[in-house]
Amino acid sequence: MEDPFEAAIFVIDKPAGPTSFKMVSAVKRALHLKKVGHAGTLDPFATGLLIICAGRPATRLISKMMDGQKEYLATLCLGIETETFDPEGAIVQRSPVGELKADKIEECLSSFRGAQLQVPPIYSALKHQGKPLYHYARQGISIVKEPRPVFIETLERSDNGRDLSGDDAHLTLRIVCSKGTYIRSLAYDIGRSLGCGAHLIQLRRTRSGCFTLDNCVPGVELLLPDARQRLLAKALSVDDLLNLL
Repeated sequence: MEDPFEAAIFVIDKPAGPTSFKMVSAVKRALHLKKVGHAGTLDPFATGLLIICAGRPATRLISKMMDGQKEYLATLCLGIETETFDPEGAIVQRSPVGELKADKIEECLSSFRGAQLQVPPIYSALKHQGKPLYHYARQGISIVKEPRPVFIETLERSDNGRDLSGDDAHLTLRIVCSKGTYIRSLAYDIGRSLGCGAHLIQLRRTRSGCFTLDNCVPGVELLLPDARQRLLAKALSVDDLLNLL
C-alpha cells in the first residue's frame, strides 16, 4: 500500500521534446494527484530545470517561486531567422554571417546587459483577451504587445570567445536574467544587432531563484514503473521550501 502523500516540490531536469505540461501530467500519474502545476514553462525544445509542485499546499506557492532570477545556457545559430525565433518555426530569412570579430560580439552583448525593454514574441503563452499569443499567430494574426521591462544581469560567451564566421555559425551564451525575460527574443535581438540575424537552437535552464539542478529528478525517469519512489526520494517539503524563500 502506498504511503499517504499531501504535498511536495520537485526539481525536474526536463529533456528536449516533451512540453512542460507533459512533465506535469507524468507527475500526476506517478503520484495519483490532480492538483499539480509548474513554476515557469520551458518550451518543448528546451531542457533543464522545471519546478513542479504537487498538492494544494505546494501549488499555492507557485507565484512566489517564479519571482527569482533565472540562469540559462543558450546557443544561437547566426545567419538564420525563424518565425518563432527558435528551431520550431519556419525559416523566414537567411543572411550572410561574414566575419564577426570577438570585440564586435562583445560590444553587441554589452548593449543588452542591465535594464532593457523587451517585446514579447508573438509565438508565446502570454495572454491577449484570454488566449495565448501563439493562438493568434498560428492563424496569421500578429498581436504585438507593449515592450516590458526586464533586467539582464549576466550575458557572456561560454564558448571559446573567438571570432565567428561562415554559414550557421553558433554563439553560446550564459545568461542570468529577471523573470519574464524571453531568451528567444533576446536571441533575435542579438542577431539583428550583429547584422546577420539569429535564432535560438538550444536552451538549458540551470537555475531558477534558489533552485538548481542539484538533486534533480531526470525527466526520463518519470516514465519508469517506479517513478513515484524516484520522485519521493528527492521531494522537497512545503516547510523546506518556505525556509528557502
